[in-house]
Amino acid sequence: MRGLAGWPLGLLHFLGGGLGWAVYLLSPSYRRRFDRHAAQAGLSKSQARAAIPSAGRMLAELPPLWARPLDAPLPMPVQWQGGELIEQAQAAGRGLLMLTPHLGCFEAIGQSYAARYGAGRGLMTVLYRPARKPWLREIVESSRRRPGLDAAPATLAGVRQMIRALRRGEVVGLLPDQVPPEGLGVWAPFFGRPAYTMTLAARLVQQTGCALLLVWGERLPRGAGYRVRVSPMPEALPDEPVEAATAINRAMEGLIRLCPEQYLWAYARYKAPRSGPAA
Repeated sequence: MRGLAGWPLGLLHFLGGGLGWAVYLLSPSYRRRFDRHAAQAGLSKSQARAAIPSAGRMLAELPPLWARPLDAPLPMPVQWQGGELIEQAQAAGRGLLMLTPHLGCFEAIGQSYAARYGAGRGLMTVLYRPARKPWLREIVESSRRRPGLDAAPATLAGVRQMIRALRRGEVVGLLPDQVPPEGLGVWAPFFGRPAYTMTLAARLVQQTGCALLLVWGERLPRGAGYRVRVSPMPEALPDEPVEAATAINRAMEGLIRLCPEQYLWAYARYKAPRSGPAA
């Protein structure tokens, strides 16, 4: 990981594209899930074909984001579109919740936010699910705790950490298309099919009164970096949990349809939630 961190982003994306095709061709279960989800969303053959190498690029771009020294700047350019919406929310003194699906380079959003907006404006806290393997868990946790950037595990303690951050007027980032544990979500439509959807995002807004924005990190061609796109939530969140989850899924669908070639279609979005005690 450290060795690859110094490679040019264009070369990493080139190799990652080949990796994406290799996994698609060699793993029947991966291929079936990818094809089924892409068809569920109504993707054309060209869109689905373009999304296959994109999944590999998502993995290949992690070394410069995860393994570079803590004091080193991002080695690739990041453009911001709609950043004035963040500035307006911060000027009002409110906490800010930013939602992004598994689209584009979502790993770059937190780090580029910390570099651009973090100084003097408070931390950005991102929710993450701790990896099962200890060696990978250490890498993930260290990569997501940098100057201006903190991480909250997907536990009750992590939820409390995010609530405190929002009440201090800071920023929290979530991927609401993750499948939460049993008891922490509701069934709501996602591209026309019921998907177990977290209720956490709506609860954070209701409990803290924070602002809510949508964001995603567009992967630019030929290793040119990323463009972070920020937009308002297109509708107010209802109070009822299923209706709120449906509204959030609808918003995520809208972002994904902007660039379906960069969505992680093989993600097991429609799986049953894992059992366990509810936080």
